[in-house]
Amino acid sequence: MSDDAFGFAPPPFKADEALQRAKRELRELGLSEREGRFDRRGVAIAKVALDGATLKASIVKRPSRSSPEWTDKTLRDSAAVRDFVADLKKKLATWNDSDD
Repeated sequence: MSDDAFGFAPPPFKADEALQRAKRELRELGLSEREGRFDRRGVAIAKVALDGATLKASIVKRPSRSSPEWTDKTLRDSAAVRDFVADLKKKLATWNDSDD
């Protein structure tokens, strides 16, 4: 069944508003924004940027001061943004101070 069969559709995705919301949620996780990246104690952890009508988001595979490996995602709706932040929150909980 399509969403139209029920007479409603999800609200349109507003990438600019979603970017601001994502940045706010990343700061609430204790990350600092520097040069388009979010870091914890000087170690890059995540990136979120506007890419047309979507968001381009990345999370490091493991925290690294030298050259981190990034896992990229394209966020096309609000649910994807929520999942991205929730996934990052889980990863932050598993990474301890020795990983930095």
